[in-house]
Amino acid sequence: MIYLDYSATTKTSDEVLDTFIKCSKEYYGNANSLHKLGVDAKNLISSADSQIKKLLNLNDCEIIYTSGSSEANNLAIKGVCMNYKNRGKHIITSPVEHSSVNKPLEYLKTLGYKVDVLKLDSNGLIDLDNLRDLIDDDTILVSVALVNSETGIIQPIKEISNIVKNYPKCFLHSDITQAIGKINVDLTDIDLASFSAHKFYGIKGIGGLIRNKKVSLTPLIHGGESLSIYRSGTPMLPLIVSMSKALRLALENIDQKEKYVKELNTYLKEKLSSYDKVKINSNDYSIPHILNISVLGVKPEVMLHALEKYEIYISTKSACSKSSTKSDIVYALTQDLARATSSIRISLSYLTTKEELDEFIKYFNICYNELTNLKN
Repeated sequence: MIYLDYSATTKTSDEVLDTFIKCSKEYYGNANSLHKLGVDAKNLISSADSQIKKLLNLNDCEIIYTSGSSEANNLAIKGVCMNYKNRGKHIITSPVEHSSVNKPLEYLKTLGYKVDVLKLDSNGLIDLDNLRDLIDDDTILVSVALVNSETGIIQPIKEISNIVKNYPKCFLHSDITQAIGKINVDLTDIDLASFSAHKFYGIKGIGGLIRNKKVSLTPLIHGGESLSIYRSGTPMLPLIVSMSKALRLALENIDQKEKYVKELNTYLKEKLSSYDKVKINSNDYSIPHILNISVLGVKPEVMLHALEKYEIYISTKSACSKSSTKSDIVYALTQDLARATSSIRISLSYLTTKEELDEFIKYFNICYNELTNLKN
């Protein structure tokens, strides 16, 4: 089996799973309880929380623990807009956000909010001049993902932040799900950031929203007091502590890991570039962990299932996207409908081996010849 869909999810590491099991067995008290078991549980969560903040160099920030990035994105977007609705009703976003950003924005439109979508340049980067033109005193939120989940393109968050800072009533939110644990992330200029543990070898069902303390939110989940006033519910101690472990492990030797993945990416691009009908869509602004290609004339799901027969696993687009539609980011990059409707995503990890890539190329060659010959 060759797994090349790490951007969809990662396998939980044994060390992280061990931590989860240990916490579940030994720290089963409710962290909201006042007795010793509850106090011990709360102290352990506090220790894990401090470690995550230290790992991410967070100052004057709260981590609101959620079920994952989708909940965190919803909390950030709806939370800001509901809390600051008297300031303005204008939101700016990019055309290539995750569905857990797009769907809340569609909902907010029904409540009278105006949503403007930024233009991309030929490299898939936000058009900063367009942002300057769109933002005004009525804008309360700009939401742009740090790394695109399909192509791996990194957005210029610092430059975006420098523009947003000129508007004190506006906050900057970024979905950093595809970046955290893969590349070094500087959160200094971001007011709200969403992430999920299962992208860096943690357990599914836990993530967080990093909130600069100058930002107030209207909660999605109301109830009794818990770890945060912005999210009620029984504190998920084993998940939080195991996520702290996962993040620590992911960030160990991150520069060396990224360098290794870049070597794999370069090797794979060289191999795939020899095929006439293969077009490389990821570019020099992409993280090396994501390689997006198009196999012209072959539907993405057809190639996916052809490779699946050999126990090779890739993806078409983001796991949360509709497979039947064109890739908006590939179309924005190439202005080529054929490429946008035939793109697949190969996502790599520091756990990926060169031998696995050689096996992938071997069976990709078989599938490529079979599927492209059908078109001749």
